[in-house]
Amino acid sequence: MFARVSIFLFFGLLTSVAFASDAKIQKLLLASKAPAGVVFEIASSDADALKWAIPKIREYSNQLRTKFPKLDMAVVTHGREQFSLQKSNSSEYQKVHDEVAELAKSGDIPVHVCQTFAAWNGVDPEDFPDYITVSATGPQQVNDYIELGYTLIKIRGR
Repeated sequence: MFARVSIFLFFGLLTSVAFASDAKIQKLLLASKAPAGVVFEIASSDADALKWAIPKIREYSNQLRTKFPKLDMAVVTHGREQFSLQKSNSSEYQKVHDEVAELAKSGDIPVHVCQTFAAWNGVDPEDFPDYITVSATGPQQVNDYIELGYTLIKIRGR
């Protein structure tokens, strides 16, 4: 019985976190004035998280740019998922790489990874493709955007 309740609460929490980002986006879309910018933060222990997170960010960025065409946006990924963006993983994560490159180049949305976490795992900045911005630390990069007035959207759960 306890295990069922725990599983129910866990999936309820994931759903509520996912809805929290949807609710923040809807609130921005209802505003009459654009925010200074939007920073999407991803930090997960799931190596495959970018498979669902990047399409969600693409969806959000399209909605936001429809209403606010000149809105500045950025993505900061600083969990285990960032390693799917290594050059050596471009075949296994081809779709993710294509979508991230599109965000960074055509969408003018920089995608940052965390150099500190990468170094802890034996990964050098050169191990990421040129369309990835390697930041000293992911959390500090998020804070830098927040200090510029950006609205933080945490991308968690599906």
